[in-house]
Amino acid sequence: MTHHNINEELIKDVVEEVLGRLGHSSGDAAAKPAPAQSGNPAVAPSITTQTATGGRRFGVFQDARSACAAAAVAHEQLNEKGVDGRRRVIDIVKTLADKNSAEWGRIELEESGIGRLDHKIEKLKIIKLVPGVEFLHPEGMSGDHGITLEEYTPFGVIGAITPSTHSIPTISGNVVSMVAAGNAVVFNPHPGAKRCAVTAVRAYNEAIYRELGIENLICVIEEPTIESFKGICESDAVGLLCVTGGPGVVKAAMKTGKRAVCAGPGNPPVLVDETADINRAANGVVTGAAYDNNLLCIGEKEVFVLESVADSFMQSLEKNGGFRLNADQWSRLTKEVFTFKEGEGAGCPMPVLNKAMVGKDAVYLARIAGAAAPAGTEILFAETGADDAFVEEEQMMPVVPVVRVKSVEEGISAAKKAEHGFKHTSIIHSHDVSRMTAMARALKTTLFVKNGPSVAGLGIGGEGYLSYSIATPTGEGITNPKTFTRVRRCVMVDNLRIY
Repeated sequence: MTHHNINEELIKDVVEEVLGRLGHSSGDAAAKPAPAQSGNPAVAPSITTQTATGGRRFGVFQDARSACAAAAVAHEQLNEKGVDGRRRVIDIVKTLADKNSAEWGRIELEESGIGRLDHKIEKLKIIKLVPGVEFLHPEGMSGDHGITLEEYTPFGVIGAITPSTHSIPTISGNVVSMVAAGNAVVFNPHPGAKRCAVTAVRAYNEAIYRELGIENLICVIEEPTIESFKGICESDAVGLLCVTGGPGVVKAAMKTGKRAVCAGPGNPPVLVDETADINRAANGVVTGAAYDNNLLCIGEKEVFVLESVADSFMQSLEKNGGFRLNADQWSRLTKEVFTFKEGEGAGCPMPVLNKAMVGKDAVYLARIAGAAAPAGTEILFAETGADDAFVEEEQMMPVVPVVRVKSVEEGISAAKKAEHGFKHTSIIHSHDVSRMTAMARALKTTLFVKNGPSVAGLGIGGEGYLSYSIATPTGEGITNPKTFTRVRRCVMVDNLRIY
């Protein structure tokens, strides 16, 4: 076995954690999207009908080998266009993402069946917040012995896995960052959102071809499979991997012998203390947890609140669009959302999520719980214990458990336990800086948001830039153009100083 080969057991992990965990399980026929109808405008035609225009593929391929080879050629073509060529590609992607946001958002929602249309549209409109070539600044040094220049240079071709939770936005944002760095890319999309991925990739490539004459700068596997993922990983043309998933896929990517930028799971906790602006805290929790029905990996998943302000906090949740479930309703919802081992109930440490519930609207989930939430309800919530299944599991739905704690120390400890050491995202609402520092030091999360919704951590209502890939297991953090570069040094030796 060469260092490029991937262990078959790890490939099985990829099936469960990448091709299944974020929407539709490969082994669960009931969770798969309905078959596409020929009259459905949301469905991209097959490659056989799309190659009629001069026989061009515009980035859409049936197999990984062909896709990677085409991307390698496109990378060289991009290299010939220089930095200005990269800028032009980025302008095309940002313009088309904004222009087609309503249609592409609808297409993605129809195919995946998860999330909210308004937020899917917004996620495409804000692609303009992803930084481009301006993020890359060469470093120069001079001294008595000469001049040194360090530059951020491309890997060449990047292989990427994308989730069903934000298919087109992830592809679009990654393209901006990767092309800004001078790379081409081959995507193996989630099977539950493959058609919308093909739609966007084809549109991008057609526009890039018209503008720059490059046909396959952004490639996508039309029918993604385990083998296509394996083929991308093993391709000699691919110099870097960018994957999203759980521990299994991260391990599989690292086993390839190639550098991998890995975006793993999260279960972001929130801590609210008595010094916080309680209404602002409640509004922030609702804003973040309701965003695209809590499909964002950074979204607020559970709240720990000091008991002295717990009642007022939950009242504020109701005022800001939350609907409170009683104990019986919460229990009923839990039984619909999770499967537990025989003889165990809601305290089971490893509940199994019913993927059919992921990304559904709060009003729909309320009906499942036996409650009648009013139209416009943003989230459901209830007071629970710290060992509740909704606390323990990254459930990706607009449902928020609220846990009373007696002290900030208890809250930080509980938040750390719930976060599971993923080091992804955590949020605090407090006006006590020492408590903010204590939580930051204890959880060590990549993203730490203070006194705002989780989305502020990605530049939506907060300062900073946007990215849809947050690399926690491999440590790159919020990805940007530099993430997808190699640093190369050029040295000229001599006494060259002019002073």
